[in-house]
Amino acid sequence: MSSPYCCPNCKTNKSRFNIIKQVSQSVKMDPQSGVILEEYNSESLSPFHMAYRGPEYRVQCGACGLVEDERTFIKFGEKN
Repeated sequence: MSSPYCCPNCKTNKSRFNIIKQVSQSVKMDPQSGVILEEYNSESLSPFHMAYRGPEYRVQCGACGLVEDERTFIKFGEKN
């Protein structure tokens, strides 16, 4: 988060953003009721449960509301 950002949608906002920290929760749910049956931690995932591999942060433009991966805002900030 030490790089300049620029919104790729509105193309004018370079200063107002919401940084969204993503925290994943690995669970096994009942397919009919949606009740959580089991919660996993990173060391005890079942063989059929893939660990979260998405970005740690997402960014929302404070002007137009676009939510994207942080790299998108950084790349567009480097161009301008």
